Amino acid sequence: MPVTDVTTDPEALTVVVTADFTAPVERLWTAHADPRQIERFWGPPGHPATFTRHDVAAGGASQYYMTGPDGTQFHGRWDYLSLVEGESFTVTDRFTDSSGVADESLPATEVQFEFSATETGSRLVTTSRFASADDLSKLIEMGMREGMVAAFGQMDDVLADLASFSAIATAQSQLIGDTQARVSRIIRGTVEQVWRAHHEPELMKQWLLGPDGWEMTECRVAAAVGDTYRNAWAPVGDTEGEAFALGGELLESDPPHREVTTESMEGIPGEPARNELTLAPVPEGTLMTLLITYPSADVREMVLGTGMVGGMEISFARLESLL
Repeated sequence: MPVTDVTTDPEALTVVVTADFTAPVERLWTAHADPRQIERFWGPPGHPATFTRHDVAAGGASQYYMTGPDGTQFHGRWDYLSLVEGESFTVTDRFTDSSGVADESLPATEVQFEFSATETGSRLVTTSRFASADDLSKLIEMGMREGMVAAFGQMDDVLADLASFSAIATAQSQLIGDTQARVSRIIRGTVEQVWRAHHEPELMKQWLLGPDGWEMTECRVAAAVGDTYRNAWAPVGDTEGEAFALGGELLESDPPHREVTTESMEGIPGEPARNELTLAPVPEGTLMTLLITYPSADVREMVLGTGMVGGMEISFARLESLL
């Protein structure tokens, strides 16, 4: 059990949990920055977590839910107050409903995560601060302290599993709920470089091509929220296939960490998909996460069945060579 100390201070209105690990501090940080990894330990045993948003940056937010053995979901949200890469971050942790609206009947907590190196590996000190003695008492009664200890107890296995999350891994997809899919890939480059490569047409035309034998014939970028974009491709030479185009609207933008767009294929009727791109710095480079929400489970199955993720991997490998 990595937890070495739990201290409740009623006067300071804090609960401090200290945990020590044999993994280096960089590995511990990445486990919290990567939604695929934090999902494997943040929920206590029997209540696995699913993160539907996880932009780890000052001003960013994370949204998640824990699923109990009977299928009941418990939703929460982190709003990032501050972050020092590789060292610490502080969030306001709130209970919410399924749409992300705060549940005002339950207390909000300010939680500081501090990462440091030790002679044998790394240490994580988590300090939860409460607004009042009543808030502290209520969350203690709800089992917050025991839940955190149990959750941290699962971290050793995640930290030891280097192969599943290494920088040499190809693009991976994960189904979330009935209509979402998350594609993740670590790209060797800085967050700023990867952001530019997704937003400068001359760079996009060099890597965003899918399988060999295609060219990008148009790349119109949305410059501001509310603008539309259009990307078009066509086969080159003897390559089989028909020209096509994708387009949509820029809904949210927070350079260089996050943006949200709609996406539709021209000529195909139906509701658009919703794409949420998140870029997070990790020791190996940039963790790129694309959360796609499809209009239905059938549409998700159809799109993923086209080999989309494999084509994305070819493009991402080309992007790494470009960077």
